[in-house]
Amino acid sequence: MKISFCCTDTKTEPWLQGLQAALPEANISVWQPGAPVADYAVVWAPPQQFLDEQPTLKALFNIGAGVDALLQLELPPGCRVVRLDDAGMAVQMTEYVCHAVIRHFRELGETEAAMRRGEWIYRKPQLRQNFPVGVMGLGVLGERVARALTQFEFPVNGWSRSPKSVDGVHTFHGESGLDDFLAASRVLVNLLPLTPETENILDQRRLSRLRPGGYVINVARGAHLVDQDLIALLDSGHLAGAALDVFRTEPLPPAHPFWKHPAITLTPHASARTLRDETIAQIAGKIAAMERGEAVAGIVDPVRGY
Repeated sequence: MKISFCCTDTKTEPWLQGLQAALPEANISVWQPGAPVADYAVVWAPPQQFLDEQPTLKALFNIGAGVDALLQLELPPGCRVVRLDDAGMAVQMTEYVCHAVIRHFRELGETEAAMRRGEWIYRKPQLRQNFPVGVMGLGVLGERVARALTQFEFPVNGWSRSPKSVDGVHTFHGESGLDDFLAASRVLVNLLPLTPETENILDQRRLSRLRPGGYVINVARGAHLVDQDLIALLDSGHLAGAALDVFRTEPLPPAHPFWKHPAITLTPHASARTLRDETIAQIAGKIAAMERGEAVAGIVDPVRGY
């Protein structure tokens, strides 16, 4: 069994050592142009040349959560794309989102700013029932986030393409349920996969459906959000703020208006990072299962895009 490792901007040696230890019978190597064909590939942002030279791949294992960039390439016929189920990212994403929601709800940013100015000011507690949180996307990460938010006794809404049921969460689905979901939410958390259907989904029309004083948390992909529409709604006062971890261009260009907007909190695509050991264990387990002819979780539907 041959496995090719083709991960852009990734330190290769720890990955190779971990994969070899988990799959001692495999021949694992870093891809170079002209390399022999492999049975499986572990990838992140591979070039089209790699895929063109690997026409007999059985499966591609993506080391990140999103597969949108991979699906834009021309894949070998019959090659399956396998995404990570979790690999330690769900708990990180849950931490990040809960922190962002609570920081906004408790007005901790304003409190910290007052303390820096030397002002000892108490802020009147806000009512949780006035802060319903809507989670867009109820996959592995979205469902984990939605469940966690219920533990803080926020009203939690969830929206997905197809019907889903999550304990303690008021769920909506499909295009027909999107406007009602947005209108029922004051804080919006985006955890959708990026597909042609979801690109630019957070535009002025949809964001305007949020309750007045709305707050946007985007931890999915920058291309979901129409940047200028967010800024316009912040400047009009309809939205109170945003916490953004993902952007159309990364790193965020120095001249981008997000940097200096007082109502926007920025982080450098750090909400949930790939944990190498957990990822290696999961990929190795799936390769072994596929070699035994068993079904594995996480196979991407190329039509849906996730």
